[in-house]
Amino acid sequence: MRLYSLNKRRFVLVFIAFFSCFGISLLVGIAGPPIIDTVTVNGSSSTILSTNSMKTGPYKLQSPPMSTFHQQLWLIAHIETDNTAGSTFEQQFRMGILIRGVNGDAQTLVKSDNPELSPEMHNRTRRLRCSEKCEDLIVMHLGFLDYSYYFITIRFYDLEEAKFNIRSITFDFKSYNTSFTQIEIWIRFVFLVLTFFCTCMFAHSLRKFSVRDWSIEQKWMSILLPLLLLYNDPLFPLTFLVNSWIPGMFDGLFQASFLSALLLFWLCVYHGVRQTNRRFARFYLPKLLLVGLLWITAVTLASWQEYNELHDPTYYYRLDASNFVGFKIFFFVIGGIYLLFLIYLLIRAYAELRQMPYFDLRLKFMTALMVIVIGITIAIVVMRFGGGVLQDNFVAELSTNYQNSAEFVAFYGLLNFYLFTMAFVYSPSTNALYESHFKDNPALSMLNDSDEEVHYSSDTEETSLSNLPRAHDSDEENFR
Repeated sequence: MRLYSLNKRRFVLVFIAFFSCFGISLLVGIAGPPIIDTVTVNGSSSTILSTNSMKTGPYKLQSPPMSTFHQQLWLIAHIETDNTAGSTFEQQFRMGILIRGVNGDAQTLVKSDNPELSPEMHNRTRRLRCSEKCEDLIVMHLGFLDYSYYFITIRFYDLEEAKFNIRSITFDFKSYNTSFTQIEIWIRFVFLVLTFFCTCMFAHSLRKFSVRDWSIEQKWMSILLPLLLLYNDPLFPLTFLVNSWIPGMFDGLFQASFLSALLLFWLCVYHGVRQTNRRFARFYLPKLLLVGLLWITAVTLASWQEYNELHDPTYYYRLDASNFVGFKIFFFVIGGIYLLFLIYLLIRAYAELRQMPYFDLRLKFMTALMVIVIGITIAIVVMRFGGGVLQDNFVAELSTNYQNSAEFVAFYGLLNFYLFTMAFVYSPSTNALYESHFKDNPALSMLNDSDEEVHYSSDTEETSLSNLPRAHDSDEENFR
């Protein structure tokens, strides 16, 4: 691997290049447009200004002009009551919603054959929670847009006998900014092209070597790079060409698959670097089951909400409390087990291999880059959600989407440049065929050599090392 031919200066340059590329992508995101467009409608203007009508409606709303570049549409209600004392109260009520879509000049209503735009009124139970101000109510969410305009009629039930009065109510139509959508298409396309070239170059560099002689990092990179192609989603433009939920479903599936493969990569590398007996049943199967449960949970939660919203755009996952809480607890339990297992493998690897220079170098590089990626990811999540990261901001809703272009570009750039850096370091060096070959086995490591002497020696020392007798040809794995 090129890892063994890098001296200290080159290692520093590798990390400088990584941070420079990430910083450039972050600057591009900061200069980008806001992600969400918001149009506010005063609900009081759509009904008679009386106490009873404010509690019942109907509220008749018309959305701003929509296109496929708006991607999704949310309708959120902000309710203000006359609760001036600041006391906390909750009120359960029913909300009826009728949704119609029109195309063209918005003059003629067009009845839709799509089940999510059924002419029948959807009835949902909601809970209004108020203290100094009331929590926002997500009235509806459309995962993809078929029409140019949407007409929504909203009625409230069971609020007539409530002790409080509604002073005002406003509705926010939220959708993706079309300028951000165009930037997202270009960013995904650029990363897709870069990943394609990186994958081809990495595969080309390994063409001279048998697969059985690849190191475990090289084998995993040959899996992760094609999955990174899917993560960048070559099907993403279909979202704007086809009025269907299928491209969005594939996008979520690709992202979950790549992230799960990355989690599996960390487990396998930290375990596999200290042993060569990697039989499927004992080595890979337990890890596949653990990460597979995380993958199944993530895909099920996303597809479950998508499926329900297709049949009823007023569906809200928090109201399906029993299923949602169960999935959420299961996800965090499995995630906790994964984290403990990863820490255990990392400690074992360092305890057994820290005195073995070649393997110690692999562990240091792998851990340093992984910690950087995890640290930046946690920083992005904390800045996005704050203390609510473990609360109900869990499934796809407005609060779990990126808040600005910087967050989107930073996260995409981080994962792409992480894979590009590993592909460069784990690719075979230019003189791999002429280096001393050394089997990927901790039992054969140079126990008496220090990491400094082997990898960062002077020219004289490097010359003397090159005169050492060569090992058997089958022991070439570590030098690619």
